[in-house]
Amino acid sequence: MARDEPIKLGDSLGQVVRSLRPESGPAAAPAAAMGGVFGRWEEAVGAALAQHVQPVKLDGSTLVVRVDDPAWATQLKFLESTLKQRLLEVAGATIDRIEVRVAR
Repeated sequence: MARDEPIKLGDSLGQVVRSLRPESGPAAAPAAAMGGVFGRWEEAVGAALAQHVQPVKLDGSTLVVRVDDPAWATQLKFLESTLKQRLLEVAGATIDRIEVRVAR
């Protein structure tokens, strides 16, 4: 393939992830899951939730999110299992744990 030909975003993202985390192993998040979580966040969680909750980091099966108000941190506790299921269905990401951080 010539250097000026376009490449798939997933291929490119995989290369970037590997370069940033060379020790990637079973605990590292696959590039496709990472791209799905960040790229399809609003589709997975809905517009209302996406206005107040943003993904920050996907580390293996742990998703770190930032909320704009402490009330959303509480709300996420109730929505956690639904959110995990939606991320699996829409983004293809298996999330075992969601870590919530409140923005200052």
